[in-house]
Parts: sequence; C-alpha cells; structure tokens
Amino acid sequence: MQTPSPETLTIAFQGEPGAYSEQAALEYFGMQAGAALRTLPCESFDDAFAAIEGGTADFGMLPIENSLAGTIHRNYDLMLRHSLYIVGEYHLRVRHCLLALPGVQLEEIKVVHSHPQALAQCESRLRELGVRRVAEADTAGSARLVRERGDRQAAALASARAAQVYQLAILRPDMEDDPSNTTRFLALARQPAEVADPETGDYKTTIVFSLHNRPGALFKALSVFALRDIDLTKLESRPMPPQGVGGQLWEYLFYIDFAGHAQAQACSRALAHLSELAPFLRLLGSYPRHRQSRSA
Repeated sequence: MQTPSPETLTIAFQGEPGAYSEQAALEYFGMQAGAALRTLPCESFDDAFAAIEGGTADFGMLPIENSLAGTIHRNYDLMLRHSLYIVGEYHLRVRHCLLALPGVQLEEIKVVHSHPQALAQCESRLRELGVRRVAEADTAGSARLVRERGDRQAAALASARAAQVYQLAILRPDMEDDPSNTTRFLALARQPAEVADPETGDYKTTIVFSLHNRPGALFKALSVFALRDIDLTKLESRPMPPQGVGGQLWEYLFYIDFAGHAQAQACSRALAHLSELAPFLRLLGSYPRHRQSRSA
C-alpha cells in the first residue's frame, strides 16, 4: 500500500473514539512499519470522506459490509461522489463487550445502551440478563454515556478498546449471539495503491458501471469476466443518481468486486471489453486482499 511521506499517518473514521472503525484503523495501519498513527473521529461518513479528499487525513477506514447486517449502502454512494481510491481492505471480527463502571457487578445492571445493530446482535444474551435495552447513535458513544452519567445500573455494548478509552470495566466479553460477526472495512486514499507486479499477488478490484436498459445487458457485462475466468467476489446494485452520471428513475449502477488487479492482462482486457458495453465505468481501486492472518 502506498504510504505518504509524513512519519505520522492521520486516519479518518466515522464515530467516536473507541469505535470499531477506529479499532480497524489501528489494527490495519498499525501493521505498517515506521509510521505513527493518529486517528481522526468524524461525526458522519460524509465528514470522513471529506476529510480524506480535503487532505485533513492521509487515509480513511470505512465499513462497507457486515456479515450479518449486510452492505453499508451509504458508503457505496459516497465513493461515487468523491475522488478517492480503495487501497486496502480489512476484516474485523466484531466482539461486543458488556461495559460498566469499575466495581459494578453484573447483577446490578438494569439497562444496556448501544447501537440498534449491536443490541440485535446480542439479543439472546441480553434476554438472559433480563435487562432493558436502549438504542443509541453508536457503540462508543454508549460507552461514553455510561461513564459521563456515572450510573451503576447502566451498561454499554461496545468494543474492548472503548473500555480502555472511557475507563470502563468489561463485565462480560463476546456478548454477540453469532461468533461469525465480521465487518469488512475499506482503506481509502487520494491516490491509488502502487504495486510492483500486478500479475502476481493476491489482489481485488472494485468497479462501478451502468448499462443500457436492454435485454441481456447484464448477462453480456458479466460475461466479459466469465470468458476470462475472472472470479467475481461481489455484485451489488444501487439506484443511479439522477445527476452526475446521467441516471434516470429506476435505472441502476452495478458495483463489482473481482479477483485480480486492473492492470493484469486478463483483467485489463475484461475492463476494456466492459467499457464497450457500459456508458459509465469507473475503477474504484485495485488493492491487496485481506489476509486471514490479520484477523484480531
């Protein structure tokens, strides 16, 4: 992955300190030798994208899909609106911890605060505890809320890092009902990732394109990859914005992830073929695929 010249990398993420996005940023970029890290909390996904594009941050770490909740469509839309490139991906195993004030015992807890998805992902465990659930804007913010209020009957579902940031105790780790709960994050930058040899290595490429509304159009578009034995790892459709790429009501954009680098011979030929069929085509990035050994 391309590294900017400053010794300290600033990484933008959406959420408050202690968020899972911040954890993903620290784990992913922390594996790069010789660079100190500074995280930049952003109130919204829009703010995070703007921070990267405007130069306030060197990189961004944004979630794109969760193994249980599905795709974060907002970030697909924002990638189309901003001139950024995907330069890496990271799969974060989401481990929800039950956090409370130091010294509080589990039996004292009457109410649990967290993001609605976190509450839903821990439904069985929370039901066993017999606690009242209160939805909040995010997980890290819930941890901060418990600390600021000083309520010994309140707990939060958040990350172990949030416990460190807000000086809370972990009453029970791994509260999630499904241990496969994983979020895929994308590392974003203003310049594309540089590689020595696009023909070798384990790469993934993400593109977005439109098609004319004609019979067989999608079949023909996908066939440019099948004819070259290129593995499609994801296909997602989104409504086409009425402005920017010439969209009209009930027309769609197609986002595709495929195995390989855009500059590899087979992939570049597939993209050239697709450009003959697609009135709009944009390369969002070619980047190293997540390595399983990176998982926390």
